[in-house]
Amino acid sequence: MNARAKEFTELPGKTPGYAQRVAEVFTDHLAKNGLRMTRQRERILTYLLATDKHLSLEEVYNALRKNGVGRATVFRTLKMLEECGLAERITEANGTSRYEIGLERPHHDHLICVDCGYIQEVRWPDLEKIQARSCRELGFEPKWHRHEVFGRCARCRRKGT
Repeated sequence: MNARAKEFTELPGKTPGYAQRVAEVFTDHLAKNGLRMTRQRERILTYLLATDKHLSLEEVYNALRKNGVGRATVFRTLKMLEECGLAERITEANGTSRYEIGLERPHHDHLICVDCGYIQEVRWPDLEKIQARSCRELGFEPKWHRHEVFGRCARCRRKGT
Protein backbone atom coordinates (compact mmCIF):
# COMPACT_ATOMS: atom_id res chain seq x y z
CA MET A 1 0.00 0.00 0.00
CA ASN A 2 1.20 3.49 -0.78
CA ALA A 3 2.62 5.36 2.20
CA ARG A 4 0.29 8.33 1.70
CA ALA A 5 -2.75 6.06 1.51
CA LYS A 6 -1.81 4.55 4.91
CA GLU A 7 -2.33 7.92 6.57
CA PHE A 8 -6.11 7.83 6.14
CA THR A 9 -7.93 6.95 9.34
CA GLU A 10 -11.06 4.95 9.93
CA LEU A 11 -14.36 6.76 9.44
CA PRO A 12 -17.45 6.34 11.60
CA GLY A 13 -20.22 4.49 9.79
CA LYS A 14 -17.89 3.10 7.09
CA THR A 15 -16.58 -0.44 6.76
CA PRO A 16 -13.11 -1.04 8.25
CA GLY A 17 -10.38 0.06 5.88
CA TYR A 18 -12.76 2.00 3.61
CA ALA A 19 -10.81 5.25 3.68
CA GLN A 20 -7.58 3.39 3.00
CA ARG A 21 -9.10 1.58 0.01
CA VAL A 22 -10.38 4.85 -1.46
CA ALA A 23 -7.00 6.50 -0.90
CA GLU A 24 -5.20 3.59 -2.54
CA VAL A 25 -7.40 3.74 -5.66
CA PHE A 26 -6.85 7.48 -5.92
CA THR A 27 -3.10 7.25 -5.25
CA ASP A 28 -2.75 4.57 -7.94
CA HIS A 29 -4.72 6.70 -10.42
CA LEU A 30 -2.52 9.69 -9.69
CA ALA A 31 0.66 7.64 -10.13
CA LYS A 32 -0.54 6.29 -13.48
CA ASN A 33 -0.91 9.91 -14.60
CA GLY A 34 2.50 10.97 -13.31
CA LEU A 35 1.06 12.76 -10.29
CA ARG A 36 1.36 12.29 -6.55
CA MET A 37 -0.91 12.53 -3.53
CA THR A 38 -0.28 16.05 -2.29
CA ARG A 39 -1.37 17.38 1.07
CA GLN A 40 -4.07 19.47 -0.68
CA ARG A 41 -5.48 16.46 -2.56
CA GLU A 42 -5.40 14.49 0.66
CA ARG A 43 -7.38 17.20 2.45
CA ILE A 44 -9.99 17.27 -0.31
CA LEU A 45 -10.36 13.49 -0.27
CA THR A 46 -10.57 13.39 3.54
CA TYR A 47 -13.24 16.09 3.51
CA LEU A 48 -15.32 14.21 0.92
CA LEU A 49 -14.95 10.94 2.83
CA ALA A 50 -16.05 12.52 6.10
CA THR A 51 -19.39 13.78 4.81
CA ASP A 52 -22.65 12.11 3.90
CA LYS A 53 -23.70 15.11 1.79
CA HIS A 54 -23.41 15.77 -1.92
CA LEU A 55 -20.88 18.61 -2.00
CA SER A 56 -20.35 21.32 -4.60
CA LEU A 57 -16.93 22.56 -5.65
CA GLU A 58 -17.61 25.81 -3.81
CA GLU A 59 -18.56 24.02 -0.59
CA VAL A 60 -15.35 21.99 -0.66
CA TYR A 61 -13.29 25.07 -1.51
CA ASN A 62 -14.90 27.22 1.21
CA ALA A 63 -14.31 24.51 3.82
CA LEU A 64 -10.65 24.00 2.90
CA ARG A 65 -9.32 27.34 1.64
CA LYS A 66 -8.06 28.27 5.12
CA ASN A 67 -5.87 25.15 4.88
CA GLY A 68 -4.17 26.37 1.72
CA VAL A 69 -6.39 24.55 -0.78
CA GLY A 70 -7.16 26.59 -3.90
CA ARG A 71 -10.28 26.55 -6.05
CA ALA A 72 -8.37 25.22 -9.08
CA THR A 73 -6.94 22.38 -6.99
CA VAL A 74 -10.44 21.44 -5.81
CA PHE A 75 -11.71 21.52 -9.41
CA ARG A 76 -8.87 19.36 -10.74
CA THR A 77 -9.05 16.92 -7.83
CA LEU A 78 -12.81 16.43 -8.20
CA LYS A 79 -12.29 15.81 -11.92
CA MET A 80 -9.59 13.21 -11.20
CA LEU A 81 -11.74 11.53 -8.56
CA GLU A 82 -14.53 11.30 -11.11
CA GLU A 83 -12.17 9.98 -13.82
CA CYS A 84 -10.97 7.11 -11.64
CA GLY A 85 -14.51 6.17 -10.61
CA LEU A 86 -14.31 7.29 -7.00
CA ALA A 87 -16.55 10.35 -7.20
CA GLU A 88 -19.96 10.51 -8.75
CA ARG A 89 -21.34 13.80 -10.02
CA ILE A 90 -24.93 14.87 -9.56
CA THR A 91 -26.16 17.94 -11.44
CA GLU A 92 -28.71 20.25 -9.85
CA ALA A 93 -31.46 21.95 -11.84
CA ASN A 94 -29.40 25.17 -11.92
CA GLY A 95 -26.42 23.31 -13.41
CA THR A 96 -24.33 23.16 -10.22
CA SER A 97 -22.39 19.91 -9.95
CA ARG A 98 -22.27 18.10 -6.63
CA TYR A 99 -20.04 15.15 -5.77
CA GLU A 100 -20.08 12.11 -3.55
CA ILE A 101 -17.61 9.28 -3.03
CA GLY A 102 -19.15 6.17 -4.54
CA LEU A 103 -16.67 3.34 -3.93
CA GLU A 104 -18.31 0.25 -2.45
CA ARG A 105 -21.70 1.94 -2.33
CA PRO A 106 -24.66 0.28 -3.98
CA HIS A 107 -25.85 1.94 -7.16
CA HIS A 108 -28.50 4.55 -6.47
CA ASP A 109 -30.25 7.37 -8.25
CA HIS A 110 -31.24 10.83 -7.09
CA LEU A 111 -34.38 12.88 -6.58
CA ILE A 112 -33.39 16.56 -6.73
CA CYS A 113 -35.60 19.39 -5.46
CA VAL A 114 -35.56 22.33 -7.87
CA ASP A 115 -36.59 24.73 -5.10
CA CYS A 116 -34.29 24.02 -2.15
CA GLY A 117 -31.70 21.72 -3.75
CA TYR A 118 -32.40 18.79 -1.41
CA ILE A 119 -31.05 15.52 -2.83
CA GLN A 120 -32.68 12.22 -1.89
CA GLU A 121 -30.90 8.98 -2.78
CA VAL A 122 -33.19 6.21 -4.02
CA ARG A 123 -32.71 2.62 -5.12
CA TRP A 124 -35.03 1.13 -7.71
CA PRO A 125 -34.16 -2.56 -8.27
CA ASP A 126 -37.11 -3.06 -10.64
CA LEU A 127 -36.01 -0.13 -12.82
CA GLU A 128 -32.46 -1.51 -12.90
CA LYS A 129 -33.79 -4.86 -14.13
CA ILE A 130 -35.79 -3.15 -16.90
CA GLN A 131 -32.73 -1.16 -17.98
CA ALA A 132 -30.54 -4.29 -18.01
CA ARG A 133 -33.12 -6.26 -20.01
CA SER A 134 -33.58 -3.42 -22.52
CA CYS A 135 -29.82 -3.10 -23.04
CA ARG A 136 -29.48 -6.87 -23.46
CA GLU A 137 -32.32 -7.01 -26.00
CA LEU A 138 -30.81 -4.13 -27.98
CA GLY A 139 -27.31 -5.60 -27.86
CA PHE A 140 -26.11 -2.52 -25.99
CA GLU A 141 -23.26 -2.78 -23.50
CA PRO A 142 -23.73 -0.09 -20.84
CA LYS A 143 -20.64 1.31 -19.13
CA TRP A 144 -22.48 3.43 -16.55
CA HIS A 145 -25.61 5.45 -16.11
CA ARG A 146 -27.10 7.92 -13.74
CA HIS A 147 -30.72 8.74 -13.18
CA GLU A 148 -31.69 12.12 -11.79
CA VAL A 149 -35.31 13.11 -11.27
CA PHE A 150 -36.02 16.82 -10.80
CA GLY A 151 -39.08 18.04 -8.94
CA ARG A 152 -40.20 19.43 -5.61
CA CYS A 153 -39.52 17.74 -2.28
CA ALA A 154 -42.32 17.17 0.23
CA ARG A 155 -41.15 20.08 2.43
CA CYS A 156 -41.21 22.59 -0.45
CA ARG A 157 -44.57 21.30 -1.62
CA ARG A 158 -46.00 21.80 1.89
CA LYS A 159 -44.58 25.35 2.01
CA GLY A 160 -46.21 26.07 -1.32
CA THR A 161 -43.11 27.76 -2.73
